[in-house]
Amino acid sequence: MCVDGPAGSGKTTLAAALHDLSPGSVVVHLDELLEGWGGLGGVDQRLDPLLLPLARGVAGRYERYDWIAGRFAEWVPIPPTPLLVLEGVGSGSLRHALLCTVLVWVEVDDSLRLRRGMERDGEQMRPHWEQWMRDERAHFVDQDTRARADVVV
Repeated sequence: MCVDGPAGSGKTTLAAALHDLSPGSVVVHLDELLEGWGGLGGVDQRLDPLLLPLARGVAGRYERYDWIAGRFAEWVPIPPTPLLVLEGVGSGSLRHALLCTVLVWVEVDDSLRLRRGMERDGEQMRPHWEQWMRDERAHFVDQDTRARADVVV
């Protein structure tokens, strides 16, 4: 299951609720796969080592990005699971659309999500957030994510 949509829209909250409803599920947050604020363009390729093995029924893995150190840190193994929830901007990429059983799109008003971002990350992060919002908007148009969603929240 892919839970996609703009930053600050509530994807993480929804993914946590899905995890609570399905014991044994695994949630992977795409924030851990992004190469910093400018990493959205390559996140779909970074999903290959995770999703392609899992699709064959064997463990996958992803390289976790350390936002403090500004570099990738270690590989995180993910065993086969009855439910994998990919949560984050780019989780519903076209590259892996055939592997996605359900694509959920989560959205709220831009002003609310920016306010949430400032509350969480601090006002000093506003320039990063504003650029990210432009980047994700272009990504979603390119990927036609919302139109392909099975569920819109």
